[in-house]
Amino acid sequence: MTSQDLMEAAGRALGTPVTAAAVAGIVDHTLLKPEATAEQVDALVADARELGAYSVCISPSMLPLRNANGIKVAAVCGFPSGAHHAEVKAAEAAGCVGDGVDEIDMVVNLALATTGRYRAVEAEIAAVREAATTPVVLKVIIESAALTDEQIVGVCRAAEAAGADFVKTSTGFHPAGGASIHAVELMAETVGRRLGVKASGGIRTTGTALEMIAAGATRLGLSGTRAVVEDLPT
Repeated sequence: MTSQDLMEAAGRALGTPVTAAAVAGIVDHTLLKPEATAEQVDALVADARELGAYSVCISPSMLPLRNANGIKVAAVCGFPSGAHHAEVKAAEAAGCVGDGVDEIDMVVNLALATTGRYRAVEAEIAAVREAATTPVVLKVIIESAALTDEQIVGVCRAAEAAGADFVKTSTGFHPAGGASIHAVELMAETVGRRLGVKASGGIRTTGTALEMIAAGATRLGLSGTRAVVEDLPT
């Protein structure tokens, strides 16, 4: 696919011509390094505002975020391993909601996913959904690079049944890797337009971001947002 073809495919998926503002407008500008400081989070928010990002995505310990001023705030839950009791994830989500977040990005229990225990996956997602009720947006991180196609489909179906709003590819911390075009396509095919699809993990270039959008991603998780959007048309 040529650069022009990719721009056109991404534009069709976005429903608007590809511009820096259009792409930034679906980005969760992210800082989840465990050593991140409050000052770095402040800089993240300022950067997100300048770039026109949709939201910032941060760790729960950085909440409440008092300087968001119109930027939506997402926090992670059960991050990064997902190997937490459902009750712990629900309590963490409830705390984040109490601290004013707009969105929760929770990690599924991968052991449940890889052994095909999708009802149990659904139950833990439902527990978090109950703790973070609508209008809080719930995204479910499935760690797609660690799953087979069958498991990706099974977890996506569990997320939909539990009332999630998005399925998300990756934490960006798993050794198996981050987002892939194949995973995004499969996730989008599974959930249709009923849920959003967030591509996250290892998306560092404009071309990769546009490929993810063309494949069906309706949200992007980026730590290097500026490098992705700075060469796009204004």
